[in-house]
Amino acid sequence: MPKVLVSDPIDQAGLDILSQVATVDVKTKLPLEELVSIIPEYDALMIRSGTKVTQAVIEAGKNLKIIGRAGVGVDNVDVPAATRRGIVVVNSPEGNTIAAAEHALAMMLSMSRYIPAANKSMKAGDWNRKAFTGVEVYKKTLGVVGLGKIGSHVATVARAMGMNLLAFDPFISSDRAEELGCRLVEMDLLLSESDYITLHIPKTPETANLINADSLSKMKPTARIVNCARGGIIDEEALAKALTDGVIAGAALDVYSQEPLGESPLRAVDKSLVLTPHLGASTAEAQVNVAVDVAEQIRDVLLELPARSAVNIPGLRPDVLEKLRPYLQLAETLGNFVGQLAGGRIEELNIRLQGELAENDTKPIVIAALKGLLSNALQERVNYVNASIEAKERGIRVVETRDTTAEDYTGSLYLSAKGSLGQHSVTGVLLGGTEVRIIDMDDFPINVPPTKYMLFTLHRDMPGIIGKIGSLLGSFNVNIASMQVGRKIVRGDAVMVLSIDDPLPAGILEEIKKEPGIRDAYTVAL
Repeated sequence: MPKVLVSDPIDQAGLDILSQVATVDVKTKLPLEELVSIIPEYDALMIRSGTKVTQAVIEAGKNLKIIGRAGVGVDNVDVPAATRRGIVVVNSPEGNTIAAAEHALAMMLSMSRYIPAANKSMKAGDWNRKAFTGVEVYKKTLGVVGLGKIGSHVATVARAMGMNLLAFDPFISSDRAEELGCRLVEMDLLLSESDYITLHIPKTPETANLINADSLSKMKPTARIVNCARGGIIDEEALAKALTDGVIAGAALDVYSQEPLGESPLRAVDKSLVLTPHLGASTAEAQVNVAVDVAEQIRDVLLELPARSAVNIPGLRPDVLEKLRPYLQLAETLGNFVGQLAGGRIEELNIRLQGELAENDTKPIVIAALKGLLSNALQERVNYVNASIEAKERGIRVVETRDTTAEDYTGSLYLSAKGSLGQHSVTGVLLGGTEVRIIDMDDFPINVPPTKYMLFTLHRDMPGIIGKIGSLLGSFNVNIASMQVGRKIVRGDAVMVLSIDDPLPAGILEEIKKEPGIRDAYTVAL
C-alpha cells in the first residue's frame, strides 16, 4: 500500500481521503535533516507553507510521485527539481480564494478605521475617539495588481462598496477587466492615481520588491497598500520608512519576505500599519477546502489518474484536462506504438495534428505523445511531468505541424518516428469521442483498435500468405483475436495486423520472417 507523509497540519477531511488509498503518517515540524532521512519510504508528500521541500528532499525521495501543497503558493517547493525527477507538484488554486479575498478586504477596512489600534487602546482602559479618526473607502480608487481569482473577487466586492477600480495585469484582456468594472492601466498610472492598492500576484524574479522606495514615492501621500499575496513583493524596509516619513498613509501586511516575521522595522511602525501572521487562508472553510482538494489529487495520482491542478504540467488545468483527456490517451497510445515500431534510439518525432485536434491546446498532446514514445525504454520513470525534459536530454528532435482542415475524420493525429533502426509512422483517430482507432501504418490504410498484444507483417499481396501465417501461429498455440489487411495496390506490398491474446513465444517472430513473401514483421505490446 502506498505511503503518504503529511508534514504540516491539515484538516481531518483530507486525512480521511488519503486513508482510502494509502497509509498516512502525520509528522509535523520536522527538521530538514529528519525529513530527508525519512522521505525515501514515502510515495507522496502533503504540505502547507511550513515545510520547505528543497532539492535535497526531492533527491532523497526515491519513491515520490507527487507533492501536494494545501494552498495556492508553491514557493516553498523546488518545482524545477521535482519536474526533473518526474514528480507531480499540485496545489489548490481555488480552495482559499474567498478566504484570501475577504482577508484583503478586511485589512483594507481595518487600516482605514484604525481598528487594531483602537481595540488595543480600549483594552488598555482608554476612550480616545479623536485619535482614531479614519477615512471611508466609498468613491475612493482601488488599484488591483493581479486580476486572478482572488483579485477578481476583491474587485467585485470593492465595486459593490462603491469604489472606482483600476487594474494592472499584463496577462488579462481588456474585455475581462471591463467585466469586473476595472480599467486596465500601466503600473505607474495605477500607483499615482490609486487611493488603495491591493496586491494579488505571485512572487517571481519580476515581482520581487515590486513595491520599493521608488514606487512608494509615486503614490499619493494619502494612499494605503495591502499585501495578502506573497512575501517579498514589497521591500519591507522601504515600506517602514515610507510610513514613518509620511510618504504614504497606511499599509496592511499578511505576508513577509521571511516567515515567521523576526526582527523587523515593521514592528516599530505606529497605527498606520496593520500586521497579521499570514492569516489569508486561515478560515475553517478554507482549511477544509484546500485539504480535500489536494488530498483528492494525491489520491488520484496514486491511483495513476491525472491531477487536475498540477503546476508543472503545462496546459493541464482542470477544464483543459477534461476536454483533452481522450486525445491524451490517443497521443500516448500512438507514441508508444510508433516508438516500438521504430525501435532503437529515436532521433526525431514528427507530430501532425489535423482537424479539430489542431484547434485545441496542443502542448499537452505533444507531451502525451512523448510520454508514450519513451515509455517502453523508461517505463515508470517517464510521465507527463518530465517527458519533455527526458526527450530533450536524449536529443530527440520534435517537429509539430497543424492542419485545421479535416478529411475523413473530424480530427486525426499522425506520428512519425525516425530511429537508428529506421522510420515508421502511424495515424490515429477517436471514434465516438473516446475509442482509439489506428487508421494508417507506414502509409498503408488500416482500421483497427489497438490491443495489448499486436503482430504486424509487411508482405507481398499474394494468395495463401495469410493462411500460412495463421497456421504457423496456430502451431505455436497463439490465438488470433482479430485480423485485418491493408494494401495500396493489388499484388503489391501490404500490411497485416493481428491482435493476439498473448505475447509471441520466443523465436516465432524469426520464423515468420522466413516465410516466402514476408518482408518484415514486428510485435507491439501496449
